[in-house]
Amino acid sequence: MPAFDGLIGEDFAAARGRPRDTSRPIMLIGYQDEENLGLGYLSATLRRFGYRVLGYNFNAEREEILAAARHERPLVIGLSLIFQFYLTRFAELVRTLREGGVACHLTIGGHFPSLSWQPTLEMIPELDSVVRFEGEVTLLELADMLSTGGEWRGIAGLAWRDDAGGIVSAPLRPLIHDLDALPYPDRTQIERAFLGRRSTHILASRGCIRTCSFCSIHMFYRAAPGKVVRTRDPAHVADEIELLHERDHISLFLFQDDDFPVYGVKWQRWAGNFCDELHRRGLVGRILWKISCRADAVDEVLFARMRDAGLYLVYMGLESGNDEGLETLNKRITVEQNLKAVATLKRLSIDFAFGFMLFEPATTFQMVRQDLDFLRAIVGDGCTAATFCRMVPYDGTPIKDELIRQGRFRGDVCNPYYDFLDPRVDKFCYELGDLLNVSGWVHGLESVSQQLNMAWSELAVMERLFPRLPGIAGYRKRLRAITKNSNALLFRVVDDISLAYTDGVPHGWTAPGLRRSCHGFLDDFLRERDAFVVRNQKILLDALERDAAREPALAGN
Repeated sequence: MPAFDGLIGEDFAAARGRPRDTSRPIMLIGYQDEENLGLGYLSATLRRFGYRVLGYNFNAEREEILAAARHERPLVIGLSLIFQFYLTRFAELVRTLREGGVACHLTIGGHFPSLSWQPTLEMIPELDSVVRFEGEVTLLELADMLSTGGEWRGIAGLAWRDDAGGIVSAPLRPLIHDLDALPYPDRTQIERAFLGRRSTHILASRGCIRTCSFCSIHMFYRAAPGKVVRTRDPAHVADEIELLHERDHISLFLFQDDDFPVYGVKWQRWAGNFCDELHRRGLVGRILWKISCRADAVDEVLFARMRDAGLYLVYMGLESGNDEGLETLNKRITVEQNLKAVATLKRLSIDFAFGFMLFEPATTFQMVRQDLDFLRAIVGDGCTAATFCRMVPYDGTPIKDELIRQGRFRGDVCNPYYDFLDPRVDKFCYELGDLLNVSGWVHGLESVSQQLNMAWSELAVMERLFPRLPGIAGYRKRLRAITKNSNALLFRVVDDISLAYTDGVPHGWTAPGLRRSCHGFLDDFLRERDAFVVRNQKILLDALERDAAREPALAGN
């Protein structure tokens, strides 16, 4: 168990001497369609101090959650609101609990409640409190006070209604200084991601030093006192990976850091030490890992070293292919830097994924065409599937405040949007979005772009964690051709529809026609993929059986 030292250690030391009654459980409810590390850390912290923790997926039936709450009679129910679009649904769940007779303390946390704590308590009046910013220590103290009848109002990091009905907040609790003092997060959703290989999420750091105008993450970490970015000891991260690999047979580790520590001399040293720790434990060749970082952090020498230690995928928020868009988004990076990062990863044979905002508040038709040229430059070769979105003005972000100041903000918390400067761009954005959403091309797990990118990740696993598979070079070539054709048609669609608005040229694209094209790309991909897997079925199964023989527990899972 990690030592209690640093700022969090001091808080935990105080908690050890604090009375508590752990006879009643604590319920944690949040988005768990995929692994939720935030809830995992909360759960592990509470369990460390003797509480029984029950986790529930927010997407479960409300009556099912109500029945569980009635049966378990929890001390407190904690709600984790990741996406502000779900605020209305959380309000409905809280109302169901109250109307169903659940009288225990209800609290909520997450980015939106932390930054917009007053609107949260106004929109969900049945709540008792909001846990603001990092919640491990605050939620523990709240549970201790509630369990012993102590005064919980005034706990640092908590917001609530006073006796007069006013909404107030206690002084903010400092961000956790020593992440290594936290227990490893509880994990309840370890999945077989690709061909029987298990994956999990993991953190090496918290916080982000960047100041992108559209992002609430840096606002979240700058609003509370304390150091904005904190890293774990690289040996401690490697310890967790080794434990999960040996105990739970996990081979794929997906780092959820907002900005993995690779930028600047200090963090490059951290990343190098982390690679050394993986080598020292004999994990290289047995695991793969994915990170998220900025394009200006991609250093060829360091990333070659990371690749040799198991790095297989890098996600970058490229966001725009023109300098005006990058300036609006306050990315503090150039198009050339983005192109250089992509070229470097390609030279190193490291796969990449990317975020891209084809539409943002400053978008013009000229910028869209510049963006298309940029996308053709980075993925026109079919190395990965193209994807893009419209920028969302989240609560707490500078760009939302600017849109409000300009009188361009529209919608509400659950559906925030804005007017473009050119009304034709509004119509273009909506028409393109409708066509692509109906056809299933870009968004959603079953979309063409997502399915193709999953295929590229599966191929990376086959190339790196299985014996040499005959014909894999040919399969890679065919997958690239399918991805290239899909990207080319997508770019043509965007180009043609934009020209309809600027030049009055009818484009002729329809949702049924695009849906047929999408199905064609998926059919081609599945036919090639399934044929390749069938041809190599014996090699793949033999490799999995050898792993199961070495790791008996895996065979029964």
